[in-house]
Amino acid sequence: MKKLIAMLLALVMVFGLTACGGNTADESKTPTAAQNAGETTPAAASSTAEGRVYYLNFKPEADEAMQELASLYTEQTGVPVKVVTAASGTYSDTLTAEMAKSEAPTIYNIGNMAGLRDWDEYALDLTNSAVAGELTTNDFNLYNDAGELKAIGHCYETFGIIVNTTLLEQAGYTLADITNFETLKAVADDIHSRSGELGFDAFSASGLDSSSSWRFSGHLANMPLYYQFRDDGVTEQPATITDAYLDNFRSIWDLYITDTAADAKTLSTSTSDESKAQFTEGQAVFYQNGTWEYAGLIEAGMTDDQLAMIPIYCGVEGEENSGLCSGTENCWAVNSQVSEADQKASLDFLYWLVTDEVAAQKMMDTLGAIPFKAAPKSENVFVVDGDELLAEGKYAVTWAFNYTPNVDSFRATLVTALTKYSSDPTDANWADVVSAFVDGWAIEYATVNG
Repeated sequence: MKKLIAMLLALVMVFGLTACGGNTADESKTPTAAQNAGETTPAAASSTAEGRVYYLNFKPEADEAMQELASLYTEQTGVPVKVVTAASGTYSDTLTAEMAKSEAPTIYNIGNMAGLRDWDEYALDLTNSAVAGELTTNDFNLYNDAGELKAIGHCYETFGIIVNTTLLEQAGYTLADITNFETLKAVADDIHSRSGELGFDAFSASGLDSSSSWRFSGHLANMPLYYQFRDDGVTEQPATITDAYLDNFRSIWDLYITDTAADAKTLSTSTSDESKAQFTEGQAVFYQNGTWEYAGLIEAGMTDDQLAMIPIYCGVEGEENSGLCSGTENCWAVNSQVSEADQKASLDFLYWLVTDEVAAQKMMDTLGAIPFKAAPKSENVFVVDGDELLAEGKYAVTWAFNYTPNVDSFRATLVTALTKYSSDPTDANWADVVSAFVDGWAIEYATVNG
């Protein structure tokens, strides 16, 4: 559908815009010498402003910060910067509509390879840009089939199993006792068996209400997808997947719904807020979520020394060497169809965002983690935990779920199957979960790609 829309937009934009610029995401790329040299490093701000910047913001929670930074940049340079933030869940439709206008966005977001296929011709090649030269990693960037850098992963998020270390110690364990699924299960089983005397259980509720289910239909489902794609060398969205690691998915899901005070038969109505409350109120040791939850946990009264994040272990060989699950759906693209002056103004603005001391601090405070040389040290303990694991040589579990076709429909089918299985965990009902994964993927791929 988007390909058709993009073709129609191209016709509109021929008349409405000045054309000036012009599937494979390489997860092992490092910045090139040309990037590190910063071949197009902006000159110092001049008194004569040229070009405009229209930033179509993807993250509603970053709107206030981006508006402040836009005003500050305009004050310093005279370059007009307009920030428009799409309402949650409407970015794709908003982008399509805005790109058809004569004053189209000059900077926009591409979230994954499917999005890049839709917008490749509208994305400037950023390979030798100054902002690319400031990257500390290219793991989160998006590259087209020609190997061109089309979208820069400007922030990243990480998820895993959040641990209340105080409760863990009260149960007689430390983080060092958990190194793989076997040890995680042993600890969780023991805590669950003693929950009456301890006054808390192992896991908070794995709610399958729409406010919570994405943690499992998306994030937990990443585990079997990541390991299959790693084994098979997948670098673009596959038409089919296998059940190679779905037994591992079953193992961790069974642990979640067994070693908990939550009733597995009521998970369909169990919300995200309920799960979080169980954790913050000291009713559970473990809580699957991500770096974005840090501020909320602190606001709820928890402290840094109570919090840690460990990998999601599921019984895969060698997982002792795994790190946290890190990735992004936040990648900056610069509109290749706007004027050269607008392109330059936009590239200069992006460079300023990640190199100016005040701007970089604001970006870090707002987004949690940004992969740029000038980034200040994060105060988010989950980001610190992830960085320490990588520094120890652990491998990052990247976001394989970004390849999911027709994602909302795929996840809805999976949630339905998980709900049925959780209420009655039989092999027959697990077969429906496997079908939701394997057959569901093929169906959704065919729906999107024909």
